[in-house]
Amino acid sequence: MADKKADSPFATRVDPIKEGLSHEQLHFIRQVELAQWKKKTSQLRTRNVVTGLAIGALVLGIYGYTFYSVSQERIMDELDEEAKRARTQGPKTGAN
Repeated sequence: MADKKADSPFATRVDPIKEGLSHEQLHFIRQVELAQWKKKTSQLRTRNVVTGLAIGALVLGIYGYTFYSVSQERIMDELDEEAKRARTQGPKTGAN
């Protein structure tokens, strides 16, 4: 691996306001910043889409489960009514 010095001008920060930069250097800085911004924007967009799909799937899952639960409650109510009818219509033995 190449040995890099800490004082190398490769990774130093430049403040365009304080430094006396030429028009070409400022233009190059803007181009690099724009390229970095576009790269980060596409990554964020991908993450946002994945997060949105996950939240949408969760909402649809809860919605579907709610409908399923309500339909099961109706079935249980119908079974309870049938059992009640069977008890009232059944043979009456024993002391009342």
